[in-house]
Amino acid sequence: MVDELQLDEVLEEEEDTQKDMYMTFKSGDEYFGISISYVNEIIGMSSITQVPEAEDYVRGLINLRGKIIPIIDVRVRFRQEALPYTDRTCIIVINVKDTVVGLIVEKVDEVIKIDKSNVIPPPSLNQHGGGSNKYVCGLAKAENGVKLLLSPERLIQDEDFSAFAEGEDAEGEEEKE
Repeated sequence: MVDELQLDEVLEEEEDTQKDMYMTFKSGDEYFGISISYVNEIIGMSSITQVPEAEDYVRGLINLRGKIIPIIDVRVRFRQEALPYTDRTCIIVINVKDTVVGLIVEKVDEVIKIDKSNVIPPPSLNQHGGGSNKYVCGLAKAENGVKLLLSPERLIQDEDFSAFAEGEDAEGEEEKE
């Protein structure tokens, strides 16, 4: 019983340390942030297996310690021109509702605390509700400028990823048998 209470306290403490914390990264001339609670790890670029007929921003799949993970290029997802990968290019591995996805970013910047009072909703830039803030859930005022906060759910909300997630589920079921 005491161990369960201690575990609950540790879990609550861990959630508190992640509250209002964001991993920031560069894409083009802008800096973006994603809640640290979604981030599993950051890895260097590795060999990506291309998937035929996938959307252009879906670069393919990687094998990360035995788990197959779809990889998307954030620049291409944002309709920016693709750039050659450099030694600064890396993959941020995120977990969104049990779907693990890798995000290729030009450069990881830092992990920062952004108080909710410094976050405002993004402006509506067009009449149809889509466009440039399709994936942005907030604008954060930070010490060194404005960070565009991303909604990971919107970023991977796509038929391509639901197909990958179904494949992961099937793979997991096979392992159980």
